[in-house]
Amino acid sequence: MASAPPSLRDRLLEAAVRIMTTSGWGRVTMARLADDVGVSRQTVYNEIGTKNDLAEAMVMRELDRFLAGVTRSFDENPDDLIGAIRDSARRVLKYAEDNALLHAVVSATHGADTELLPLLTTHSEYLLEGAKFVVAERVASYDVQLPEGRLEASIDMVVRLVLSHVMQPSATPARTADDIAWIAERVLA
Repeated sequence: MASAPPSLRDRLLEAAVRIMTTSGWGRVTMARLADDVGVSRQTVYNEIGTKNDLAEAMVMRELDRFLAGVTRSFDENPDDLIGAIRDSARRVLKYAEDNALLHAVVSATHGADTELLPLLTTHSEYLLEGAKFVVAERVASYDVQLPEGRLEASIDMVVRLVLSHVMQPSATPARTADDIAWIAERVLA
């Protein structure tokens, strides 16, 4: 059975990512998206909205992909919290390592296309809160014996640690995931 063709929105977002990663955010225009996808500029505006709305849609789509990987890792490790954390961290870091959009945004923090910085700063709180919510929701099914309030602090620590390695990797995804799991085991055990 063949899968459904990508929606117009998905095609527009893919085109925007392709243009941004090859030519820079400044070259992403609604007219260029329209040309790339084969629709009118008005259709792009009707489907996406403004360029800021486009940026938000791009970030939210990537966040959903990251969080789907986290959810999958916990689902695959229902009886092993530390294994779920290790697998989640590895999956997120591996996905980040190969993610052209993330690389373009991170390069903006190092002086490249500074117009991309709002992609990071505008949604950083949503990214952090969204990730913590997904992890907390998954951790709730494990038997974790921590004093009240400490589980939330532990989840915050793990999420922030993973995100810091997304932004500035220091080792392979597997090695970093092992290190994060080792720390989490000391805190959560």
